[in-house]
Order: sequence, then C-alpha cells, then structure tokens
Amino acid sequence: MASKASEKPHAVCIPYPAQGHINPMLKLAKLLHYKGFHITFVNTVYNHERLLKSRGPKSLDGLHPSFRFKTIPDGLPPTDVNATQHIPSLCYSTSKNCLAPFRSLLSELNSLPNSPPVTCIVSDGGMTFTLDAAQELGLPEVLLETQSACGFLCYLHYAHLIEKRLTPLKDASYLTNGYLDTLIDWIPGIRSIRLRDIPTFIRTTDPDDIMLKYLVVEMERAQRASAIVINTFDALDHDVLEALSRLLPPVYSIGSLHLQVNQIPADNDLKSIGSNLWREEPECLEWLDSKAPNSVIYVNFGSITVMKDEQLIEFAWGLANSNITFLWVIRPDLVAGELAVLPPEFVEETKGRSMLASWCSQEQVLNHPAVGGFLTHSGWNSTIESVCAGVPMICWPFFADQQTNCRFCCKEWGIGMEIDGDVKRNYIEGLARKLMEGKEGKEMRKKALEWKKLAEEATTAPNGSSFLNLDELVNQMLLSPKN
Repeated sequence: MASKASEKPHAVCIPYPAQGHINPMLKLAKLLHYKGFHITFVNTVYNHERLLKSRGPKSLDGLHPSFRFKTIPDGLPPTDVNATQHIPSLCYSTSKNCLAPFRSLLSELNSLPNSPPVTCIVSDGGMTFTLDAAQELGLPEVLLETQSACGFLCYLHYAHLIEKRLTPLKDASYLTNGYLDTLIDWIPGIRSIRLRDIPTFIRTTDPDDIMLKYLVVEMERAQRASAIVINTFDALDHDVLEALSRLLPPVYSIGSLHLQVNQIPADNDLKSIGSNLWREEPECLEWLDSKAPNSVIYVNFGSITVMKDEQLIEFAWGLANSNITFLWVIRPDLVAGELAVLPPEFVEETKGRSMLASWCSQEQVLNHPAVGGFLTHSGWNSTIESVCAGVPMICWPFFADQQTNCRFCCKEWGIGMEIDGDVKRNYIEGLARKLMEGKEGKEMRKKALEWKKLAEEATTAPNGSSFLNLDELVNQMLLSPKN
C-alpha cells in the first residue's frame, strides 16, 4: 500500500543565490506548502551558512517534516565575507557549475524513504540550467522571475537591443554624452522610455560582457518553461503583463507574494521561517512606536547596492539638514571596499530623531504607521513592498532592473521621485522635505494608498486576480503531468 508521503506533490524550489531572490522564492515555497506540497528548498552552501549565522545554528532544525532545506555548491571559491558575492561571477558560475550537483540532489531526493518523489521544479528565472534536469525527468518547471514585470520585459528585448546596435556601447563616452537619453518606443507594453531606464547591463562596451551574454541566454531558455510567475498584480502592470503573455509560456502574476503569505493562518508552523542573511534588529519597530504617524523616512539601499564614502556622507547630511526623523539601515558592506562609518558630528546632530540599524524586517517597517516615505534603491522587492504599504518613494536606482522600476514609480504609477544626477546634500534635503511635507509628496501618498487598496484586492479571496492566478498555477501547471 502506498504511503501517505508518496501521495503528496513534491516541489523543489531553487532561488538564485542572492537575498533579493531568496526572499520571494521562500514566500512562494510557503504558499505551495500551505496548499499541500512537500517542499525541498535549495540554497547554495555559502548562503545556507550565512542564513544559519544570521538566524541561529538551530534555526532550520526540526521544522515541518515536509519542508526541508538542502544545499548545492555554487562553484565559487570559499570566502568568509558576509556579503552578496560578485554578481557576474555568480551568474557565470551557477550557469556553468550547478547542473551536475542539482541533478545529483534530485536523484538523492527521489531515493529517500518516507519522502514523495519530486513532481515539479520551481526555479528562479536566473537559474535556467534547472530546465535541463526537469526535461530529463519529464517534470513540469515553473520559473519565478523575481525582478519587476517591466524589467523582465526589457530583458526579453536585450537581443533586439544588440541587433539594433544600441548595445554594447561604442566607447565609454556614451555613458556621459547624452546617448543614454535615446528614446526606446518599440517595446510592446511599455510607453517610450529612455535607454538609461533599460536594466543597466546594456551599459557595457564589451561585446563579450558576461552579464549581457548570460541574460540573452536566460531569456531564450525561459521559453522552455511550463509557466512564468511574476511577483506583481494585474492592476499595477496590466499592459506589461499582456505584452509578456504574447512572448512567453503562460504568465501568472501572483503578487504581492507577501500579501498572499500574510493570509496563511498565524498558527502555521512555517510562518517563523525567515530568509534574511543579516541579523534583523527588532529595536527598529520599538523605536518607530514612539513616533507620530507619517513622520519618519525609512532609508534602505537593499542587499547589493554599494556607494562611495562621499555619497554616504552627502546622504547623511541631506537627511540631517532636512530636520525630518529617519530610520536608516546601513549594511556593514554598504561602502565599496570599506566599513560604512558615519561622522560622529552627524550622529550627534541627529540624536533623538534618527535611528541607525544594520538590518531590519522591512515589511513590518514599511507597514508601520510612523513611516511616511521610503528612500530606496528601487529593487523590486522593496518597490512592491512599498506599493503594498501605501508608502511613496525617493528612488536612487543602483543597477539591473532598478532603473526601470524607478522610471515606472515616477512616470507610470505616480508614487516616486528620482534622484537624478549626483548625490548632493542640498538636493537630498530638498527631496526629503518635498516627499514628507510638500504638496507633491501629499499627492504621491494619496496615489500610493490607492495602489495599496488594489494590491490588497488582488490577493483577496474569492475573486482577486492574484489569488485566482495562484490557484490556477497550482492546478494547471504544478499538479498536471508535463505536456
């Protein structure tokens, strides 16, 4: 007689090995588990060790028997640095070195006693080597695209940008001579944007650039997936989603993932599993409790952005001179090549109206009534979390799809203002005041609250678009035999 375990569908979830990819994949894994799936969550050895370091050596022990963590090597040399690895090296290494260990892991999982055989793979869209393993085993595979829908659509047109000789750039002067202001009006689903708003990996002069080549290949391979999943909702990205659905296998917008996860009952034993690779500081929330509604700017440049020391200082004095209360998350590796240290006179000047932390629970912070604005790098997780919290943004995009997200926040959704040009304290001070005290900021806050309402409707049973799309994804794609 078949055991209970063998009747359960078994999803192997594998994120790209960076914080901003692990977070949404873990949320999707929790949703699938709640819907009855056995889950194996695959981190790289390096990130698994960072996770245990930040959350405690026993934090992943004795969890639900049908939700377990496994690891594969990333193929890079070992390091003790507690930071995201060099992205081009990581992209190159995972695409070249991870298929063999992933195959071995699937074989191991299929031979475990008291464990159901693997029935589907849910992979990050940047880890498409997994499609080869899925094909060999005749399994359906869904790709989770963790970037924005608009960023993803631009990546899909990288091959056309190369064909049209818009990239690689002829020489480095093209970065500063106005060339990046060239209008691109031929990407379906996106009203004209500038070349500078396209994800930044086109800003290379090297025809053999690792990231350019990697992304063109990953986008081509995405056609082989059973379905594509995007962490957005239809009302926010309708035109872009329509354009994507004409280019790809079935596309499901099931976001915001964190709003979907919030509907899992509080007593569920998986709610406690976190994925932060830095230790969170709960003191942030206690500090916010003492502040007036909409009075605090939250400042966080994400897990990968690095800046120059002089930029850190200009941001600091801009915030100080604005006289606005702020909570600033500063990772130890925020300044390139050195520890991020603020001048003591800045700390003294802002005492009582500032809090500095090294990491925090961002969703909780953004949803705190005291937070009225967000100074952000415009990473997609940060952007969608801000949208869902009804918090307007000052955008300082760093790389990848962040430039595209910034453009959409400022020009399409009406909830952002861009730091355009050099970071100077007077400029930052002015933007902070405009966001928190000005008419423009007030209008953006009103618009952000409208988007928040639409985000909540999308994830609400029984008729929310994202709620229904998640059900359809599970029933049509993950529980069906591969076509």
